[in-house]
Amino acid sequence: MGGASVFSLAFCGNYMLMQRFSRYLSVGVVNTLLHWIVFLLLNLGVGIAQSWSNLLAFAVAVTFSFFANARFTFQAKATPLKYLLFTSAMGGLSFLVGVVSDALALAPLITLVVFSGLSLVLGFAYSHWFVFKERT
Repeated sequence: MGGASVFSLAFCGNYMLMQRFSRYLSVGVVNTLLHWIVFLLLNLGVGIAQSWSNLLAFAVAVTFSFFANARFTFQAKATPLKYLLFTSAMGGLSFLVGVVSDALALAPLITLVVFSGLSLVLGFAYSHWFVFKERT
């Protein structure tokens, strides 16, 4: 089964979920560019460790991502509590990826690719089913 088939099964029959994921992905492209640029400037330009570079780059990018996704993806109110919940969880993931990358002496590009992939999937799931969950 190809990647597209697995993706289709995950969103089988749920147009709204696919539409939201598509919007989340669009915001994520800009978010990822911001994250990568800041990370590379801090790590390669300034010489800051990957863990801290990744966390600081995340802080810049997550602010854009949170507000853009609240409005564009989830049509939800961006509250301080939601911001704190989202940034804390995703910031922990960011730092953890950086710590593991430092411990394994991974190339910065590997750190960026791993974090970008994990944050796309886990960030969407966390946002959709917890942070911006529609309360009924």
